[in-house]
Amino acid sequence: MTWTDWAALALFFICWLGYSPILSLISRRGGSLNEDMVHVRAVWMQSMAHREIRLVDSQLMGHSINSASFFASTNLLLIAAVAGILFGGESALQGFAAVGAENVPMKILEAKLALVLICLARGFLDFIWALRQMNYTLALIGAAPEIHTNTDRKAFSEAAGQLLNPALSSFSQGVRGYYFALAAAAWLFGPLWLALGVASSFGLLIYRQEASPAARAIRNARRLLEH
Repeated sequence: MTWTDWAALALFFICWLGYSPILSLISRRGGSLNEDMVHVRAVWMQSMAHREIRLVDSQLMGHSINSASFFASTNLLLIAAVAGILFGGESALQGFAAVGAENVPMKILEAKLALVLICLARGFLDFIWALRQMNYTLALIGAAPEIHTNTDRKAFSEAAGQLLNPALSSFSQGVRGYYFALAAAAWLFGPLWLALGVASSFGLLIYRQEASPAARAIRNARRLLEH
């Protein structure tokens, strides 16, 4: 590989693996969209603990579980497709290279496809862990007792929130895997394309966390919930 390949690859891993720390450094004061959603979900669990009938909460969790299941299934299909090319022998790699990938030795082409596969595999594991935690949260909602003191309600809601927030954080990490898998796929056309893909994916993620209409709406909702 050339030095431009190594430089673009280093940029990729810095942005992919260091996304959360970098986001914390550049976030506005008071937190990003992810941190706002942590607070919103905590309030949701507080409201759940005060409700006598928790049918709505169960339905909302069911919707989240269905979404995670859809993404996990799609991710598995993509993994199978990429793995089929990567492990399909030299003829499969040559046929794929003929589509328009950069003219490089087969070992380098395998490394590029392996990077895409690694991104998808990590995202798949994130979705699976998110699903398990969501099911645990659903069990907590179903098992929530009739609590008559505010202290007990607060304690139970905090316990449920401590399970729900990591679950949906794992879901978000899985979705981010798609962004970086696309960036990794750009490496097939050359290192400059990889660097451009990483910069575009990272910039888009940061914009959606900090300045998108959804981020502003959640920020305003959090302020209302805090009063």
